[in-house]
Amino acid sequence: MDERPLPRELLDSIASIQTSTSGNYSGVIALRRLAPRLKFVDDFSAVLALCFGADATLTATVWGSIRIILGQAASTADTLQDILDMLEDLSLTLPRFQIYERTLPLNRQLQHAIVDVYGEIICFYARTIYFLRSNPHLVLRKNAWQTFQKDFARTILRIKRMSSVVESEADMARMRQDESRYKEVLEFLNAMKIDEKDNPKSLRFNNIPFPKNPKFSGRKDMLAQIQTTLNPASSSSSMQSMALFGMGGVGKTQTALQFAYQSLDDFEVVLWVAADNAISIGQSFGTIASELGLLGGDDEKKDPVVAIWKTKNWLNSTQLPCLLIFDNADDLGALKKAWPASINGAILLTTRDFEVATTLAAKYLQVEPLNIEEGSNMLLKAVGLEDTPSSDTQHAVTITKTFGGLPLALSQIGGFINQRKLSLQDFLPLYEKYSTRIDARKASHDDYEYTLSTVWNVSFEKLSEEAAHLLSLLSFFDPDSISEEIMLHGSQGLDGEFSYLSDEFSLGDSAEELLRAALVTRARGSSTLSIHRLVQSAARKRLDKSTKVKYFDAVAHMLGWGFPDHASVDIGHQMSTWSRCEKCVPHVNYLVDLAKTSDITPSNRQKYAELLLRCSWYLYEGELYSISRSMIQQAIETFDDTSTLAYASAIDLGGLIDLDMARPSQALAPFKRALDIRLARLGAEDPFIAYSLNNIALAYTEMGELDLAYKAHEDAISLRLKAKSDRIGNSYSNMSSLLLRMNRPDEAEEILARCPELKDFSDETFLSLGNPRWSGDMVLLSRIRMAQGRVTEAIRLSSKALAFRQSLLGERLKTCDSRYDLACMLLKDGHESLAARLLEEIVSISETFVEGEGQRARALYKLSIIYNGKDQQVLSEAYREKALQSRAAANAELKDAPFEEAEFAKLCLWMLW
Repeated sequence: MDERPLPRELLDSIASIQTSTSGNYSGVIALRRLAPRLKFVDDFSAVLALCFGADATLTATVWGSIRIILGQAASTADTLQDILDMLEDLSLTLPRFQIYERTLPLNRQLQHAIVDVYGEIICFYARTIYFLRSNPHLVLRKNAWQTFQKDFARTILRIKRMSSVVESEADMARMRQDESRYKEVLEFLNAMKIDEKDNPKSLRFNNIPFPKNPKFSGRKDMLAQIQTTLNPASSSSSMQSMALFGMGGVGKTQTALQFAYQSLDDFEVVLWVAADNAISIGQSFGTIASELGLLGGDDEKKDPVVAIWKTKNWLNSTQLPCLLIFDNADDLGALKKAWPASINGAILLTTRDFEVATTLAAKYLQVEPLNIEEGSNMLLKAVGLEDTPSSDTQHAVTITKTFGGLPLALSQIGGFINQRKLSLQDFLPLYEKYSTRIDARKASHDDYEYTLSTVWNVSFEKLSEEAAHLLSLLSFFDPDSISEEIMLHGSQGLDGEFSYLSDEFSLGDSAEELLRAALVTRARGSSTLSIHRLVQSAARKRLDKSTKVKYFDAVAHMLGWGFPDHASVDIGHQMSTWSRCEKCVPHVNYLVDLAKTSDITPSNRQKYAELLLRCSWYLYEGELYSISRSMIQQAIETFDDTSTLAYASAIDLGGLIDLDMARPSQALAPFKRALDIRLARLGAEDPFIAYSLNNIALAYTEMGELDLAYKAHEDAISLRLKAKSDRIGNSYSNMSSLLLRMNRPDEAEEILARCPELKDFSDETFLSLGNPRWSGDMVLLSRIRMAQGRVTEAIRLSSKALAFRQSLLGERLKTCDSRYDLACMLLKDGHESLAARLLEEIVSISETFVEGEGQRARALYKLSIIYNGKDQQVLSEAYREKALQSRAAANAELKDAPFEEAEFAKLCLWMLW
């Protein structure tokens, strides 16, 4: 077969593809563009014949390959377009070597260079044909296409590199034609010529210092991002570089190591530089330069500056795709001296320093601790329990949460468990007792030089005095959300050592230093800092006992800023401060846990108790009764001085929680004691006395002592009127509730109308106030309307009160109470089905919080009555049984009480404000 007709035959095939394809199809344009390129392939076949001594059969292989490729690819438009782009790239890459045949002596070096290029192209054609025939179906081809494209990208890189060698040899051949003119240049070039080690086919080099980690877990997304950025097949002409930034022990080195091993096929040279400091950088470059044969005599081998210079020059000039990794690069000055001007490949560095991460590298990724799934998988791999029962998986999850997913911790824990042959469930109890000793241990198989006791020392020691001070302070906050606002405002009144915290710029400087060292994190645009639990623990362990107490006291003082003072001022509910309170609550809980689980105790017990009191008030207002009770009990036990207004407020709050839980007799005693303390401190005429009188009256009301309640309310109203107190509305509302309880609804309405804030009695009045305490007034008015026989109006008001409480408080005790009110009103109005649905909602909602047992029992009772009236005895009996069980659980004293509404009503407060 003569090779010359082949291009014509191929062009005819291209024409036939164009004819069968829509003229608008983009591939047609590419086909037209490809046709003239095939003339270069004709040159290619001629040189093949010359260099290989090939006959027509061999050169026909080239044309036949292209024809087969186009024929296979034409079955799908998308694939054809990609194939055409690839063939055009190949045609552009092919040098016009036929000129060299006519004008230059084809010496051995030039012939070998040309053969390398054509051999690579023929191999790629063969792989292409094999791929297309192995994936004839569109879906299969699309699934496998990415792998083939990577192969093509690598081929192009190799061809470009080999083509540059051909061009270089061609230049040398031209010079030899006029040797007299270029004699000195040829001698110099021959002396500088790279030896056989730089032959791209013979040099495969890496100095990765650690073996591949078989237990590496997670980081798939991060590795994919690194691969995308540092892809050697990228068309970008600029040097590709990326930094992995994060705190010590978070897994930066292991991630870089994993990428290095998975990239050995992409980069022919992988160089690993220990970049902790200038000395380690010099040593690493010395080893690399020696292994690459770049150093001359002994003097050069001893000089790290020469090693760095020669290695950088080699990186600047080599055509080999190289990956250069700087590990633990925390010294920016030393790194700058080692950073190459260019590289045919990519640079990856790991660092704890944000400035390093963002100065030289084009991009950076922050390496975070592993998530729960990745961390538990890593731990299970470390202890050889990949295929494990669910109990081991759960223990691994618990351990991962305890250590915040820090890879160093999980790796060393796994090593410790293996060495001791422990079960996962036995580890945490042992760690609680011996955490310091376990943190200091290093697994025998671990290449990492640090332990949990030492991994952050390097970062700690670089901090300025104020940044170190801030880090110690942050170790006493809940780690996940530390608002800088707490420190800015809460530090007012602290001594000079903490004065910089109230200066926004100084605080920002210290926080910036911790962020740069990866010891804390902050979302962009946020004023909230976060710190890893293990960093906190390490920072606290560096402090002596007296210093720990000093920081504990300071944080307790700061957190006090977040909560209003109910102890010395009669202020009622403070919904406007709730957002501020919410920022501080987690940190109060953290301090409480520290006080319980460590040897840290506050030096100012009174101040700490007052913080617990203020936080408890907020929790009470938010209906978190159980948490509030636990905290207020701790506050009561912490007070040294039990004669203060703060102590009176604490026992008062304990009484209010008992009252809301329908235990009025238990509430009365602390109410009376609080009154005695206030009388002793403030005198009988102070309007704050009215607050105590109101509380006592509420307890009497719930106990059925209505006359005593009336007298206490009268005295409270008198005191507040005399003092012109803005809390008079509170007394009027309470008296109105009592009058309704005494079955005097018209008088109740009249006195409720005296409330200054409710003077218009419009729905908007109630709703616009936006206070949960006043939503109770809407409930009260709806009950007054019900008692007056104005059912429709009562239902309307009750519905609005329910909606208001839902939006403000969520599904809690008060919303259950409002549902019950509305259900009873709907029953009175003949809407049994709607009433039953509301009662069912109460049953469901009340199961979600521990304080809901009484509400649940009352709703179950009412459902039993409803279905009994509908002659659905089986269903009624089922609800009856549940109601009795729930009542006994809520109040054991009512276990054998009659199945009557009055007995179930004792489980819930008459008026839940």
